[in-house]
Amino acid sequence: MEDELQMIEKNETWELVDRPTEKPVIGVKWVYKTKLNLDGSVQKNKERLVAKGYAQKPGLDYNETYAPVARLDTIRTLIALAAKKGWKLFQLDVKSAFLNGVLQEEVYVNQPEGFVIKGKEDKVYRLHKALYGLKQAPRAWYGEIDSYFTQCGFVKSLSEATLYTKVRGDKEILIVSIYVDDIVYTGSSQALLAEFKEDMMAKYEMTDLGLLHHFLGMGVVQTASSIFLHQKKYASTLLSKFGLTEYKSVTTPLVATEKLAKDDGSGAANEEQYRSIVGSLLYLTATRPDIMYASSLLARFMHCPTNRHYETAKRVLRYIKGTLDYGLEYVKGKSSILIGYCDSDCGGSVGDCKSTSGAAEATTQAIWLRFVLEDFGELQTETTPLHCDNISAIAITKNPVFHQKTKHIDRRYHFIKDALQEGVINLEYCPTNEQLADIFTKSLAKDRFNYLRGMLGVKSPQDLKGSVEL
Repeated sequence: MEDELQMIEKNETWELVDRPTEKPVIGVKWVYKTKLNLDGSVQKNKERLVAKGYAQKPGLDYNETYAPVARLDTIRTLIALAAKKGWKLFQLDVKSAFLNGVLQEEVYVNQPEGFVIKGKEDKVYRLHKALYGLKQAPRAWYGEIDSYFTQCGFVKSLSEATLYTKVRGDKEILIVSIYVDDIVYTGSSQALLAEFKEDMMAKYEMTDLGLLHHFLGMGVVQTASSIFLHQKKYASTLLSKFGLTEYKSVTTPLVATEKLAKDDGSGAANEEQYRSIVGSLLYLTATRPDIMYASSLLARFMHCPTNRHYETAKRVLRYIKGTLDYGLEYVKGKSSILIGYCDSDCGGSVGDCKSTSGAAEATTQAIWLRFVLEDFGELQTETTPLHCDNISAIAITKNPVFHQKTKHIDRRYHFIKDALQEGVINLEYCPTNEQLADIFTKSLAKDRFNYLRGMLGVKSPQDLKGSVEL
């Protein structure tokens, strides 16, 4: 607690003043947390002085609050690029990041419990910089770090507000991605990497975490041949949380013939517990795309789930139990050409006969990833192929003669034609047995599921080159 107050004083976060008569004074409290390593051991005991931001009033002591954070898509793309190039990923942690954010508003807080200055009990602190818990704290910190990066010659991505690049000469590049107080960086130049770390540690109180090994609950293993992402600890926690540690595992997340309906007559399930399981599974898809379809299917029944839905959710967890240490492998030396797959299950939803489909979504994602890769210095000079196993869909997209027959189709799907004509994407036919997106649109038999899972790069660490212990 004394260290936290020293940090606050060092950053000139506040000054002691008389209590204002026309401005509200916000309370503060101490929050304690034990931070754990990936293996469950104690990393450190941490305390934080937190403002009671729920007492703030809009327009009075805060205005704008939004601050962007890096998308998981961006982080995975950055990791894929680093693997392809053979670059190492590094991480910095900003100590008390929010204390660096300069406030634009006039905000007052009480003196913290246990550290009230004798003889000055009636005085309060006026904040010049943000405290944790303030509504505008994330935005103030983002404004500070964004301003500093701009001064240092970084260029901010137009597609991702938390992605910055610095280029020197023709071949040297430094790429930085920020997620609140976690900073991930990589690049082709050791000199740029060292210079960046030195500048950041001189400007802010930083912890040099070295090679990236733990980020947003994901474990990152960097080997000589690949970069491996996993969420083993999180998955283990889920099994304990929902009481499934003693259950037998299953080989697929869903039964191949699984069809879920809104009303199946099996009775109402515990809605809170069901939502908790589904929300946890959706977060697990960050490194486990093999459960994406199952998680998305279950998410359709968040309101009034039935016992059958609940049992299906538990089956997915039993599948996780048998594949606890599985994760995503990004192999080094692969091509940086962007390739997409899109598929549809053709009216697979029992209730409304809607299809699980992604042609339009695949196109938007391809366009966005092309922008991000350009920021990384990997300009996609060729059109991005979207592999589709539906000949009719390809014909409708490429042949304007069919317009009269497709007037009923939602207009947003027609923008695929524009992307095609502009040379951004190109729909290409692929046989159904090679359609990787099959795993995202329907439940599959064991052999088919395992094949596509391997093609996605979802593997056990024992299957990696040289084997890896988590």
